[in-house]
Amino acid sequence: MMNSLNQTLRSAARWSLVLVLAFACVLTLQAHGQAASHPAGTVKSTSSDGFVLTTTAGQDVTVNVPAAAKVLIVPPGSKDLTAATAGSVADVQAGDRALVTGSAGDSGATVTAIRVILMKSGAIAENHAAEEAAWARGGGGIVKSVDAAAGKIEISSGLHTITVTTTPATIVRRYSNGSVRFEDAVKSDLVSVQAGDQMRVRGARSADGTTIAADEIVTGSFKNYSGLLTAVDASAGTVTLKDLTTKKVVTVAVTPNSDVRRLPPTAAQMIAARMRGAGNPGAAGAGGAGQRPAGGTAGGGEGQQGAAAGARRAGMDLSQMLSRLPTETVAGLKPGDAVMIVATSPSGQSMQSSAVTLLAGVEPILTAAPSGEGMTLTPWSVGGGEPSMGEGAGPGR
Repeated sequence: MMNSLNQTLRSAARWSLVLVLAFACVLTLQAHGQAASHPAGTVKSTSSDGFVLTTTAGQDVTVNVPAAAKVLIVPPGSKDLTAATAGSVADVQAGDRALVTGSAGDSGATVTAIRVILMKSGAIAENHAAEEAAWARGGGGIVKSVDAAAGKIEISSGLHTITVTTTPATIVRRYSNGSVRFEDAVKSDLVSVQAGDQMRVRGARSADGTTIAADEIVTGSFKNYSGLLTAVDASAGTVTLKDLTTKKVVTVAVTPNSDVRRLPPTAAQMIAARMRGAGNPGAAGAGGAGQRPAGGTAGGGEGQQGAAAGARRAGMDLSQMLSRLPTETVAGLKPGDAVMIVATSPSGQSMQSSAVTLLAGVEPILTAAPSGEGMTLTPWSVGGGEPSMGEGAGPGR
């Protein structure tokens, strides 16, 4: 998915297509006995006759752009140069994406360009925002059932059940190999989707919000943990806790791709009060259910259902507000912190779960749901929400 749609989607696919367009120029250089070079990356800084490019591998390359070099500006998502417009070195700005074809210098840290294919950062941002909005208009949740033959999937989204319909043209992707980056999701099919999977959907919702016609879906098998941290190893990038639901001690890796946040105390207290209000029909907790008629039963089956609904509602609220919460680091965590974690499912006995999302500062919430029942985040901040979902990082954050 999509905390992450905080990264540019499908960048590798875009640039692999553009690389093909540089092949003819590479052959020309080789025919003249020059060392061909075609670095791609993000413009770090500019000058009057060139720029510094930080490649996808993290190397800085100085690109000299002589007057005879061509600069072509293409829109994001271009598969060829038919939509390209002519530009100049003056059009290159920091933050732009560039693919350079030219001859490499002796040190390998310089390139003299014969052609620069440029994607403007503003256009990339607009395209990214449009993709984010498309995912947000769809939805997400936890898979309840799959009918691959009929092309239908039922997902639990917050307190609702939504039917996702697919066609042979629907793109299906799945997270694998412990990665939570959207660009690492691999092509898949409906047969691989299982009950309990987390799912994000890009597509059109029906007017009543009960169905989504999917253009693209991305799924993954994730684990949800909650409890008090018993150990934090900042150097190893791991945290250990006793999960409230399974009562097992688990160690989870926190990677550079993990979204680590901290819930402010006031927000935690508000959500906990809402949960307690839902669990006690006679209570008027802050932000929760109001007063019930005197005949209402507190503590009976209705109260237990209300508590579970309150927990699910809290999890949904947390997922929706996640991208707006303060960030945290592993070094800022300590034993005794109350956390909720969404993590990848390890694919082997020796493999460790990696945190997709770790939310600290949730002690009042866990106190309101001591068994951990219903208290789950989703791996995407717009997952599990209502039809009017808020901003999300979407698949891949």
